[in-house]
Amino acid sequence: MQIKNRNFLVTGAASGLGHATACRLIAAGARVVMSDNSESITACADQLGPQAISHRGDVTRAEDVQAAVDLAAGLGGLHGVVHCAGVAWVQPLLDADGKSTGSELFEKVQRINLLGTFNVLQIAAAAMCRNEPEGSNGERGVILTVSSITAYDGGAYQCAYASSKAAVAGLTLPAARELGQHGIRVMNIAPGPAETPMLANAPQERLEAAKAATPFPHRLVQAEDFARLADSVIDNVMLNGEVIRLDGGIRLR
Repeated sequence: MQIKNRNFLVTGAASGLGHATACRLIAAGARVVMSDNSESITACADQLGPQAISHRGDVTRAEDVQAAVDLAAGLGGLHGVVHCAGVAWVQPLLDADGKSTGSELFEKVQRINLLGTFNVLQIAAAAMCRNEPEGSNGERGVILTVSSITAYDGGAYQCAYASSKAAVAGLTLPAARELGQHGIRVMNIAPGPAETPMLANAPQERLEAAKAATPFPHRLVQAEDFARLADSVIDNVMLNGEVIRLDGGIRLR
C-alpha cells in the first residue's frame, strides 16, 4: 500500500506512538484522521497542517469509531489504519492483606485495549471493502494494531494489561485470514518498553533496568522507531497476519 495521496486513520494520535506515526504518514504525503479521546487532539492536528484532520472519540464506543472511519472514508476511501489507542494500567491481584482487589480495573482495561481494537478492526474493514482493488495484488487496505511484549513476558501486577495485549495479538492471524478474501491485510506490532507518556510515571530504576536488559541498543523504544516500522508494514504487501516484536531483543522477567 503506497502512502502518498492515501487516507489513513491513526488512533491514540495525540501523543506517543500514534502521534509519531501520524507525523510520519503526513510527511510522506498521506491525509490522516487523527483520533484520540484527549481534548488536545485538535491542537495536535492543527499543528500538522491541512493534511491532518482531528477527531475526538472513545474507541470503546462503536459510534465514535464509526464517525472517525467515516471522516477518513469521506476523503476518498479509507486505505490504512494504525490503531495505537490503549492504556497500560496495572493493579495487583491481591492487596497488602491478601484480599482481592476486584475486577473493575481489569474490565476497564479489557474494554479499552481489546474491545477498542475489535471495534476499530471491524468498522475499518467494512469501510475498506468498499475500496476498488489496487495494483496487481488487488489490495484494498491495511490495518495495523498494537499489542506489547507483555503479551508474552507479562510481569507482576500486569494481569489486566498483559492479558488484554495477548488477546489483541491473538486477533491478528484470524482477522488476516478472514479479511484476506477482501484484499485487506492485518498486522500487529508488539513494542517493548517505550519512552512515551504512557510510561512517564514509571519508576526511574525500572526504566534504567529495562535499558540495561536490552541486548542492543541499550535504550527504550522511541516513538519514531515504531513509526518507521509502521511505515514499512504499510508499504510491504507480504507482511500479513504477523506480530512483530519491536524491543531490541529484551525479554522481560
